[in-house]
Parts: sequence; structure tokens; C-alpha cells
Amino acid sequence: MKYRFDNRRLPLLWRTIFLLTIFVVISQIVIYIWVQRSVSGHFEQMDSEIITHAAFNLRKRADYFNEHTTATLPLSSTPSAPLYPDDLHASWSDYNLKILVTDRQGHRLSSAPSGFAHELPADFDLWSLWQTHHEQQFVTKINDRNYRAVLIKDEQILALIALPIDVHHQYLLQFNRQLSLILLAITLLLVSVAALSVYWGFAPLSTIVQKMQGINPERLDERVSVSDMPRELRPLAESYNLMMSKLESNFASLLRFSDNIAHELRTPLATLGTQTQVMLSKARDTEEYIEQLHHQHDTLQQLSSLINNMLLLAKTQKGLHDSQLAPVNTEELIIKLLDYFELIAEDRRLLFKKTGSFEVVLGDEGLLQRLFANLMSNAIHYAASDSVISVDAAIEDPSELQPIKPSNISTAHRSALIITITNRMAQPINQADADKLFERFHRHHTTTNMHAGSGLGLSIVQAIAQAHDGTVSIRIRDHEYFAVSVKLYLAQI
Repeated sequence: MKYRFDNRRLPLLWRTIFLLTIFVVISQIVIYIWVQRSVSGHFEQMDSEIITHAAFNLRKRADYFNEHTTATLPLSSTPSAPLYPDDLHASWSDYNLKILVTDRQGHRLSSAPSGFAHELPADFDLWSLWQTHHEQQFVTKINDRNYRAVLIKDEQILALIALPIDVHHQYLLQFNRQLSLILLAITLLLVSVAALSVYWGFAPLSTIVQKMQGINPERLDERVSVSDMPRELRPLAESYNLMMSKLESNFASLLRFSDNIAHELRTPLATLGTQTQVMLSKARDTEEYIEQLHHQHDTLQQLSSLINNMLLLAKTQKGLHDSQLAPVNTEELIIKLLDYFELIAEDRRLLFKKTGSFEVVLGDEGLLQRLFANLMSNAIHYAASDSVISVDAAIEDPSELQPIKPSNISTAHRSALIITITNRMAQPINQADADKLFERFHRHHTTTNMHAGSGLGLSIVQAIAQAHDGTVSIRIRDHEYFAVSVKLYLAQI
């Protein structure tokens, strides 16, 4: 099995140090090569200028010598000879130049210093060097010493000018060693400073880590101080505080839901238990048993309805599968529901009014029927008598659609149908209280108490709408009109 390296397993500190080290090392290598070549080139240029100047002077002496004599000077020439070694070397003694002059037959005529000719190996031949280098400067090794040299030739002589460069080599060796140590120290310093900076820079993260480790139901109200965080970490701190706020709100909602469902289940179960104990306390007539069984049947129906509603909520929260989706004609669906609820509405002298263009949407017909049935039932029970309940449909302008991330149904670049059910309320309600109606088991208290439901109607409506990637919202208009809008996406036929 091949092992694939994953840098995400490395801590952030080590990843930063690793990348910075690679960058610094590459940079230092480039700097080292550049400085080393720059210094070496400087010495080469300086040595080249010295040799070039010496060659120029030697040519002048050779020209003067050729004008005044035609004979080849032996090494025992008189000091007045133009190429006398001491005179030739006098002006270049500061540079430790080595000069050797031979005739065209290879006989050594002179040298500077005078002992330089005797230091040369017996097989040292200037003419063989001339065949290779001519008058180009070159580097050679004589008696284990390095020289930069050049050969000069005219009609009668061949001269070698050599400059020892061992001192330069030793200096460059020492310089390169010191430069390597300096660059290594700079690398270690930069990496250490970077590691310390990263450690200090992300130290505030430990505050968030401690907060997260200490999360428990009793401390959900604790927040991170955003102003104490570095600017780069403030979005993280704000996101953490937002997450904790949502967590606190959801946990509080869960507690209320748990309390409410316990109360909702306890009441019918306690009623059944009490009724059974009363009936078993003594013998009773058949009519009493029958009447009590009817009461218990009603209680069981209430309990069954509550459980079915809870199961429906759980089902819709998991989303819908593609197999559950099909084109649903909202025109036929709304008409069928209106026919059913018109009889109930007549008892309270209410009238339904349908307007707009009802299109085909994509969804589950049974769930959508439950959604609009809940809305119409609520509208009837909370509407003022002798009023009109309007059911309006409108296509949302595609240019106003905001891109959303779909969960099960692809809603990108699709038009939406908005169905709004509006009724005039018997008793006014403000927008803040209306927004709470989506909470499970939340009941808005009225003085009429005409509708005593379980408090799950609008929660089911919201869950079904979200399962269809739609939305549901409540608006209070003119302090007396209650409008519930459901947004569903059109089917692409």
C-alpha cells in the first residue's frame, strides 16, 4: 500500500516553518552563489588588469630592445641590458609578478625575480603553452602554486608573465566559509523569528480552543472578545460567537420543545389513566362504559394525531428524495381544498377568494396538500367573522431571485411560485409574536379560544416548505391582516 503524504496532518506552526525554511535556504543559496561569483570576479578582474599592464610595459621594453640590438642576450648580460631582470621587475615587485623571457629556440634569456627561472621544472616549455593559449590569459600551476599568466611573443622573444593567485584562493576559501556561517546564522534567525511570530500570532486561538473545550449546556452564553483578537482572527472570533449564539438559541428551543412534548404527551396519558382508574373503581352500567370508551377514543385520537405530526416533522426534516418529487398542479390542489373548507367557512360567514396564476410546481402532492390545508384551517379559525380569506398566486421575477445552495431539488436559475393566504384577524397580533408561531408547540393565546390545536401546524408548514427548498414567511399588514406566503419552485416541463 502506497503512503501518500498529507501536509494537513502537520501542525500549522511546522508547516509554516517548513515552507519558510525552504524559501530562506533557496534564497541564501542564490545569495551565496551571487556573492561568491562577485568577489571571485573582482579578483579575476584585478589580476587581469595587473597582468595586462605588465604585458604592456614588457612589450615596450621588447620594442626598445629590438631597435638597439640584433643579438640574443644571454642570462649573463650586463646590467645595462634593456631586459635586465632586476630592472624589469622593479616596478612590479609589489604584486610579486613572475616574468620569464626566452628566445625563439627556447633558451631562457632572463627572469624576474632572477631565481624564478631556476624554480621552474626542467620540462617547462613556453612554446607548448603558446600553442594552447597564445596571448590569452590562463590559469596554470607551477611547483604547486597557482598562477594567472599570459604569453607575449614578437619576432625574437617569447615572454611569460605570471601572477601568483594562491593568496586570493586562500582568501576566497576563508571568505566562503565565513559567508556560509553568516548565511546559516541568518537562516536560523529568520526561521526562529518566523516560528516565534507564528506561535505568538496564533496564540489567541488558544482562547477559542479553551472556550470550545469548556462548552456545556450551562455555559452557552460565553463569548470571545473580538476586540482582543488580531485583525486577521476577528472573523474567526465573530463566526465562533455567531455559532454559539445559534447553538444557545437552538438549545433553548430544544429545551422548550422537550418540555412541551412531555406536557403534550403527559396530558392525554394522564387523562386515560384517570378515566381507567375511575371506571375500575366500581361496577358501572353499560351506558357509562360506552360513554367512557368514547372519551378514551377521542383522547387516543388526539394522542395519535400528535404522534403523526411529530413523525411528519421528522420525515420532512430529512429532506425529499427524487422519487418523491413529481409535478403538482397547484390550481387543482387549491380548488380541491377550497371546496372542502368552504363548508367550514360558511359557519363563520367567511368567504374564500382565489386570484392569480397557479402554476405547476415540483414536489410531493400529499405534503403540499397538508401544507395548504394547515394554512387554510388556521386562516378560518383566526379570521374575523364576515371577512374574506384571499388565496393569491404570483410568479417571482427571475431577476430578483437570489442564488441559493439547493439541498435535494435543483433550484438554480428557476422561477418560483409564491402563494399567499391572507385573512383579517379577529384579534390583532404584532410581527414579533407572529414570527414565533413557527416554533413547535407555540400557541398564541386568544380570548376566544376557538381553535385549540397542538401548536404544530405552522411548524409542519415550515418543515414541508423547507423540504421542497422553499420558504414560508408571515407578514402583518395594517395591524390587522395576517398574510402567510409560501415560495415553491416551478417544475420544468
